[in-house]
Amino acid sequence: MPEIPDRLTAALADRYALKHEIGAGGMATVYLAEDLRHQRDVAVKVLRPELAATLGPERFHREIQIAAKLQHPHILPLLDSGQADGFLYYVMPFVEGESLRERLTRVRELPIYEATRLLRDVADALSHAHARGVVHRDIKPENVMLSGRHALVTDFGVAKAVSEAKGNANLTTAGVALGTPSYMSPEQAAADPNVDHRADIYALGAMGYELLAGRPPFVGTTPQQLLAMHVTQEPDPLSRYRPGVPAPLEAVIMRCLV
Repeated sequence: MPEIPDRLTAALADRYALKHEIGAGGMATVYLAEDLRHQRDVAVKVLRPELAATLGPERFHREIQIAAKLQHPHILPLLDSGQADGFLYYVMPFVEGESLRERLTRVRELPIYEATRLLRDVADALSHAHARGVVHRDIKPENVMLSGRHALVTDFGVAKAVSEAKGNANLTTAGVALGTPSYMSPEQAAADPNVDHRADIYALGAMGYELLAGRPPFVGTTPQQLLAMHVTQEPDPLSRYRPGVPAPLEAVIMRCLV
């Protein structure tokens, strides 16, 4: 298990006692920690240094403040955020469960009833956010946690800020965009500056396609190839890979991908 950097431990020592790393991705490293003020376990997400440097604290906190206002049963709430000794971090409840990506890694495709239930949860969360002018911009299985029978969408605000920063060549080289192209809408893939809530709907459709088909709508060998496919091609019918999927469900998912 990777060791926690001493500098990070010291920077957060007055509020959080870091226990151990529980995950790492292109955007952040996640630590299980004790919230010393409230004596509870939480997940502390620390942005990667190159990403923190590109975003800057003002932009980071602006997006975090927007996300903190979202209160919904299927949105993982934001408990805290801050800057400490050059680190940008945010804090969410620790979920006893797994991410949707981890579940897909184990089972590849989900039973139709389970996929439908989880997609409904995510759609409800997005509807709530969109009604308040908040766009996620990075809906994907990694950003959906499973708690019991329900889905919780994570990283509102932060994901948007990261998405906007992905045009930076250094971040792309560092792998911040790794994995995301499978769910990016055509307008995101084309770097359209006027991306709106429809990008989330497209990503929801792409994720639903994968839950049922066992693969995303497009499969390429490089991120660049995937982005081009989103812009220039239409996905195969979902029923090609999952013949038993109900026609109305397939129609909804394929409609999201228009």
